[in-house]
Amino acid sequence: MTKTQYSSSHLLRWLFRSYLKPHLGTLGVAVIFMVLEGSMLGALAYLMQPMFDQVFVAGQRSMLFVVGFVLIAIFAVRAVSGVVQKVLLTRVAQKSAASLRIDLLDQMMKQDGGFHQAHPPGFLIERVQTDVNAVGDVWRAVITGAGRDAIGLVVLIGVAINVDPVWAALACIGIPLMVLPAAVAQRFVRDRSREARDLGATLATRLDEVFHGIVQIKLNALEQYQSRQYRNLTQRFVRTQVRTAFGAAAIPAMIDIMSGVGFMAVILYGGSEIIAGEKTIGQFMTFFTAMGFAFDPLRRLGAISGLWQIAAAAIERIKELMDAPVRLHSPAQPKPAPQGAQPITLQNVRLAYGEAQVLNDLSLSAEAGKTTALVGASGAGKSTIFNLLTRLVDPNSGTVMIGDTRTNEMALDDLRGLFSVVTQEALLFDETLRENILLGRTDVTDAQLRQVLDDAHVSDFLAKLPMGLDTPVGPRGSALSGGQRQRVVIARALLRDTPILLLDEATSALDAQSEQVVQTALDRLAAGRTTLVIAHRLSTIRGADKIVVMDRGRAVDQGTHQELLDRGGIYADLYRLQFQDGKTVLDKGQNAPEPKGQDRENAPQSIWQRLGFRLFGGL
Repeated sequence: MTKTQYSSSHLLRWLFRSYLKPHLGTLGVAVIFMVLEGSMLGALAYLMQPMFDQVFVAGQRSMLFVVGFVLIAIFAVRAVSGVVQKVLLTRVAQKSAASLRIDLLDQMMKQDGGFHQAHPPGFLIERVQTDVNAVGDVWRAVITGAGRDAIGLVVLIGVAINVDPVWAALACIGIPLMVLPAAVAQRFVRDRSREARDLGATLATRLDEVFHGIVQIKLNALEQYQSRQYRNLTQRFVRTQVRTAFGAAAIPAMIDIMSGVGFMAVILYGGSEIIAGEKTIGQFMTFFTAMGFAFDPLRRLGAISGLWQIAAAAIERIKELMDAPVRLHSPAQPKPAPQGAQPITLQNVRLAYGEAQVLNDLSLSAEAGKTTALVGASGAGKSTIFNLLTRLVDPNSGTVMIGDTRTNEMALDDLRGLFSVVTQEALLFDETLRENILLGRTDVTDAQLRQVLDDAHVSDFLAKLPMGLDTPVGPRGSALSGGQRQRVVIARALLRDTPILLLDEATSALDAQSEQVVQTALDRLAAGRTTLVIAHRLSTIRGADKIVVMDRGRAVDQGTHQELLDRGGIYADLYRLQFQDGKTVLDKGQNAPEPKGQDRENAPQSIWQRLGFRLFGGL
């Protein structure tokens, strides 16, 4: 995705229109209390003149109590208004950030497979969590700065001007000196913060890969390698964050220098007027207090400038994702989805990811209510067919049809409601077993649920779980074995009761005993449905009604198991290697003896390694 640089005003307008506008009432009340809190500093500064001139110098005891009570009232109003506006602003910040987080997640879930290939999970998690949190933080700071601090600054400067306009002008004499350095510092902060956001996303992606691949890391002794990679990224991230902090701190530091220059000018000029008797000590104390109080809000406003540049880098990334075009849409006038088991047809389909051609003028069909198997090397395009059927991607050309209706003529929800999918990953959520099967449905009766549990053989292990159906399955179903996870996914598919079934290596990761149970459940699931199967184990597809052999995105042969054997070619060679040569890894122990002696040394690592370079051009 092309990175876009947005102006600060554009980002502020977008955030205000989209996420702050619904909270204008709450913000209005908060601003009232911010005005009270900010103006109390001006009142306190104004109180200095009567306190010094009438109480300390003139000795009027009656004014001592008046000044004391007014002082208490000022601090009480400031305390109450501060609490109220902080609570209200936190409410607005949290609600607006939550809305932004939800909208961002919704937008990313609408994107097609190409988008998610280009943006790894860690990157997207960083955007939804860290970047949105940065937006929430800056809301409080910016609104507080624009409200309490800006109002307080205006009131205090007004008090200072009321005492002596010349003194006020002298106090601001250093402002022109910091305009250009402040602009340079802001640009530096934004660039470094943008770099830090990108590094943060890379770190999140690396962690996601490490934790999801921890077994392979341990088995391949990659701990030190992964630690070194993460350490290098972290060191770069730390350096960038330190540089960002330097730039952000430089802005209030310049304000300190400017304020010092102004105070020096006031003391030199105003001090001579006091010595000459032209000004009173009370006037000077009021002015000095006002400018002293103005110092803190001025520094905070300067810090907000740096904080905004940090947040702007995060908001840019969020805006880029929100503006990313959604390429897959339901048609404006969708056709109804066909009912019952339907034939599947792909005609002259071409699909490329960038320069990589995945499907090349592919044509094939699957008969209604029958099982069609797809066989081919990794990268031949088998899984891509599943993505096309469910419109996770659209072809560059050609047609994909369910019955007599093209897939892009149906509403996406209606189209995907035709399919049940069982893959080798057997994705489960970190919820209870019941929730993983129901997936939010509330219309399932206990009898229906018991039936799918029995048909999917989930009942076989249910009694062994500590809480039965209410047992948490753990992250990605880690509390269950591979065979148990597959049976849960099959139960989920049975409950969907869709007319088309897609099986992608559904038993490839299972031991022989689990495979037999799962295969029985799959056979029950496939009954009466149009079924497409991807499998490298030919033992699982010999009974298919039709087998399609794929090579480099084309269907190069098709027929029944026996027809393909009689015709010779790729399938026959693969079958001979798996079931007659006895040198198979993909179907070891089933209808083939274990290779021994010299045969063991010469046995291929993979059946597709042996066939792939000769028959599939090294795919």
